[in-house]
Amino acid sequence: MASKKKRVKTKFDWKEFKRQKVLMFWAAIFVIYGVIFYYLPLGGWVIAFQNYKPALGMFKSEFVGLQKFQQLFSDSSFLEVIRNTLAMGVINLVLTFVAAIVFAILLNEIRMKFAKKAVQTISYLPHFLSWIVVTGILRDILSGTGIVNELLMKAGATDQAINFFANPDYFWWIVGFSNVWKETGWNAIIYLAAITAIDPSLYEAAAIDGAGRWAKIRHIILPGIRPTVMILLLMNVGNVLNAGFEIQYLLGNGLVQSVSQTIDIYVLKWGISQGDYAIGTAAGIFKSFVSIVLIVLANQFAKRTGDEQLF
Repeated sequence: MASKKKRVKTKFDWKEFKRQKVLMFWAAIFVIYGVIFYYLPLGGWVIAFQNYKPALGMFKSEFVGLQKFQQLFSDSSFLEVIRNTLAMGVINLVLTFVAAIVFAILLNEIRMKFAKKAVQTISYLPHFLSWIVVTGILRDILSGTGIVNELLMKAGATDQAINFFANPDYFWWIVGFSNVWKETGWNAIIYLAAITAIDPSLYEAAAIDGAGRWAKIRHIILPGIRPTVMILLLMNVGNVLNAGFEIQYLLGNGLVQSVSQTIDIYVLKWGISQGDYAIGTAAGIFKSFVSIVLIVLANQFAKRTGDEQLF
């Protein structure tokens, strides 16, 4: 019979606590901050189970159970919104994730320090632009007289200008590639840090064995940044339903409404504009629940494959 492992009991040490009192103080501050601003507001979720009236407040509004959730999922427009949010979320995740890794690897291969720093700095700049500015640039580039249509017509790809913002087939991809342009440089920072942390002796050994650049990337860089990639992937999977609000709201119009509406826009439209705060809260709870489920499933998958995991 296997011997049972003895549990080591650790006693609370006041001397150690006093020695680290400054650290404990700041830790307590952050815990209190998290409780007040992250956990206490969750009490407002009770609105989703009420026929909430602002004049009556949370404590006097009529309790209706799951009626708001039934109303939510019986609405065909909400099911359409879920489809749009998932589609744009997955497209954004795949495109931005792959683009950031590829860009970081290519940037690492630049040998001229000045050129490397210049490209790196320029790639960060779009991250700090407001979506209002970005959508303005997009409207100019993709307009009937924009550079994209001019290039397509000069190349003979089309005989007349394409109205990108009137065709639902283009909307998701416009959003996806806009996110790639805006966030690739910023997202590549952590991958560049992971690449620089790789032991230089591995490159030297590979060079002695006659490995070229592609072989070094395949056998040294990619395995070296794999733990970082897995952790970031797990964290980003939970944000799939955070497909965005600003760009869809600013680029959307009546012609593409069937593909541009996201859960956040639905909450704004029905929860705030129409004054039905209960239905908006129910949609928010659904979004949070799905995000938690996705993170747990992705973490379990990573655990079974032996990769890095969040918990």
